[in-house]
Amino acid sequence: MNEDIKTNNIFGLGEKNDAYAQYFIGQSYLKMLVADPEVDVNVANVTFEPGCRNNWHIHHDGYQLLLVTGGEGWYQEEGKPAQLLKEGDVVTIHDGVKHWHGATKDSWFSHIAITKGSSEWLNKVTDEDYNKLSK
Repeated sequence: MNEDIKTNNIFGLGEKNDAYAQYFIGQSYLKMLVADPEVDVNVANVTFEPGCRNNWHIHHDGYQLLLVTGGEGWYQEEGKPAQLLKEGDVVTIHDGVKHWHGATKDSWFSHIAITKGSSEWLNKVTDEDYNKLSK
């Protein structure tokens, strides 16, 4: 279950991600690493409890990079199969690509998210679709 991510996360677990809770199923944690108004990207450590995932969303006028730092998770673009992610994986998400990401059912998951532009939050990843995923 990679529970050590809660206590041994290189950047710390962060706080409960209450500000974005409406865009997640399950509990996530957020630790902002770079949120400087003079820098045009946000850098955050995001940690997901087992089964937690964010809604489908799109980044506009920018991109998102995910650097997986621990555990196991999923990344899926609309119309494509979900990809299993593990520590050391990197995902490049281009402007306008509808996608979601989150933990597997049985593992904590942590990644650094480097995001430029704005996010448009969309529909939830249903339990039915999520429960079909297998490693």
